[in-house]
Amino acid sequence: MSNQSKPCVKNRALSALGILGGTAVAATSAGWILYSKLFIDHNLPLPDAIPAERKRFYSQTAGFINYYVDKNGEGERPLLLIHSVNAAASAYEVGPIFQHYRSQRPVYAIDLPGYGFSDRTPGIYTPQTFEDAITDLIAFEIGEPVDAIAISLGSEFLAGAAMTHPKWFNSITIISPSGFNEPRSGRATQRANDSGSSNALYDMLSFPLWGRALFDLIATRRSIQFFLSKSFVGEIPPGFVEYAYLSSHQPGAEHVPLHFVSGRLFTRNAFQIVYKNVTVPALIIYDEDFYSRFDTLPNLVEQKENWQAVRLTPSRGLPHFERLSETAVILNTFWQQSS
Repeated sequence: MSNQSKPCVKNRALSALGILGGTAVAATSAGWILYSKLFIDHNLPLPDAIPAERKRFYSQTAGFINYYVDKNGEGERPLLLIHSVNAAASAYEVGPIFQHYRSQRPVYAIDLPGYGFSDRTPGIYTPQTFEDAITDLIAFEIGEPVDAIAISLGSEFLAGAAMTHPKWFNSITIISPSGFNEPRSGRATQRANDSGSSNALYDMLSFPLWGRALFDLIATRRSIQFFLSKSFVGEIPPGFVEYAYLSSHQPGAEHVPLHFVSGRLFTRNAFQIVYKNVTVPALIIYDEDFYSRFDTLPNLVEQKENWQAVRLTPSRGLPHFERLSETAVILNTFWQQSS
């Protein structure tokens, strides 16, 4: 064989390998799509996230919204709890705070649109959808101003609602909030939003042929356990992974998480647009967080007198599970100061 023919043979071999590799990937993908459709149960029995009365109401923007309520502490200011946004979120995330305060004051915990027992219909979800769900719950179901607590990306929604409708909020507390990273930093979901590629990414991820199957890949028990582990200093509390798995295996469970993964639910430059324009008393509880950075937090506290921050060390994204008593002390002190 001549020297000139050797590169030709090599190129043909590489081309054949490429075709085989592409075929294998396509076959694997097709197999997973079929497996997701035929063998994964997307309607598992879902128990209550919190052992309390469960109610629902209709929001013109957000559809039917589920919430948990205990009014045994009637007479004090109502407390509203708002969970984060991820692949398998629900009111389960705020359970310890609900249980701690339910005998002291009226307590409400919302399932945000697309989660828990709230509507999970297909459609376009924006930060406004979630802000409206929060405000409508207060206006139509609670009927008086609240102290509100939100976690992670839920913090952006809460701050947006408080900025637009301050009359419904005595105070807000945000735990390990998103939106304090420098521009073009943070996790891939936030960077997609900053770069303006969220819509194209969402269109690709949510394509009907593979959208649900793709979501099933990130909603396995192993995947949920991996991502949840980043929010705890110690072990994940018992029952958390299983509830998250059940919650992510409901009809329509993929719709909001795929919006989230593509970055569509973040507010670009939330620090300037949302947080700096909140006028009610506001508290940030934070420490280290795998999912969020707090680069601009000191600037907010320095520039805005209504904001304060407390670092609860060591903790991650859900400190109220591991350090509930200390979290409660921080909250009580803040509420006393802001009353």
